Amino acid sequence: MPVPEHELLVQLLAGLPDPRRRRGVRHRVGALIAVAVCAVVAGARGFTAIGEWARDAGGAALERLGLQGGGVDESTLRRLFARLDADRLDVVLGAWALARTALVAGGRVIAVDGKTVRGARGGGSSAPHLVAALAHGSGAVLGQVAVSEKSNEIPAARQLLQLLDLDGTVVTMDALHTQHDTADLVTGSGGDYVMTVKANQKSLYAQLKALPWASMPAVTRTDRGHGRRVTRTIKVVDVPAWVEFGGARQVAQLRRTVTRKGRRTVEIVYLITSADAHDAPPAILAAWVQSHWEIENRLHWVRDVTFDEDRSQIRTGNAPRIMAALCNTVITLLRLD
Repeated sequence: MPVPEHELLVQLLAGLPDPRRRRGVRHRVGALIAVAVCAVVAGARGFTAIGEWARDAGGAALERLGLQGGGVDESTLRRLFARLDADRLDVVLGAWALARTALVAGGRVIAVDGKTVRGARGGGSSAPHLVAALAHGSGAVLGQVAVSEKSNEIPAARQLLQLLDLDGTVVTMDALHTQHDTADLVTGSGGDYVMTVKANQKSLYAQLKALPWASMPAVTRTDRGHGRRVTRTIKVVDVPAWVEFGGARQVAQLRRTVTRKGRRTVEIVYLITSADAHDAPPAILAAWVQSHWEIENRLHWVRDVTFDEDRSQIRTGNAPRIMAALCNTVITLLRLD
């Protein structure tokens, strides 16, 4: 008999190591996280609100989540979340989300990008910067890692990709992650990449710009909405021999023209992808690039606006990252429901 989704998630959370001393522990760590997830679904944005939700939920609901012996107070949650293994929690939640998302035409497309939890800056410490993976289309959050204080987003993104099953997966990334090692990691794991080249890579950008794009056929699409007209024109060609990215099969020029209130702006970027012309014809490639920005609109914006993350006062230890993981889980639960 299949296990209900909420019970499966509770069971996975139950396997998390408890950082607290055994003496005096009333509630299991997995049950407390499950309660926190439900509280965040109901609108809780901090420890006090989570405790209030648990107090009002009733014994039957708490027992279904594995919480025995009544409610939980704010101090218990604050201490636990500050010390909890955030890496382990993100792995568990990401694995659960990945198993819930359906494949499209035998594969999936994921976007990778980072976000700073600005509200967690304080007391002389920098705000945590988190890199997440989002499934195109479903909007499910498939994983998250933190950027080391003395590092940057690039190695963190590689760490995240190593946690995911990339076989048959297309990974879209912005220009920061157009790196040889990242390309090798994706293709070596059985996936394909779509990388953007902008002026931050002057030499490669100039070489791609110099290709004879004017003589190449174009695929154009125009969308209207939100008071603007957006025309996207893409031209694709087999990868030149001088492009040294591992597994590269095609390069493309993507022109985006936006007209709003009679004013027109034009942006041109170049793409490198390991997907071949059969799997990624021009229209599909353009759609992947466009939907990459779902991670900004359907994750980062939602955490900022709906969950008010950038004004959160949670700043101790791992607690800001734990709260971000709870928000990711709630977003995924609601999107998959």
